[in-house]
Amino acid sequence: MRGLELNGNLIAAGAKFVREDATEAAYRLFSILDRHPAMYRIHEGGIAVAVEVWAVPPAGLASVLIAEPPGLVIGKVRLASGEETLGVLAEPILCEGQRDISRFGGWRAYCASL
Repeated sequence: MRGLELNGNLIAAGAKFVREDATEAAYRLFSILDRHPAMYRIHEGGIAVAVEVWAVPPAGLASVLIAEPPGLVIGKVRLASGEETLGVLAEPILCEGQRDISRFGGWRAYCASL
């Protein structure tokens, strides 16, 4: 996310910010040691998560993945509009024992509550 710790990964890959958006209401959001967010899709009980959409050059996608913390992966994210885009998701095991922050609807809202 713009201005936050991992944003440099996107900038270094030549990515350009496109817009703020939200996922469909099918995700759970977690704080990983209060350093970064992680989300994954679920069948029932999910929420819409505030996200940023970035245009990442194909050549930069691998460098983004390599620079992300362990347990984060690139996968398809479904936006509220129904559009699917590549995004950063969590392996569910990464979120085990971590704080579920879904009720905040996004990482920035969670950080503002601290």
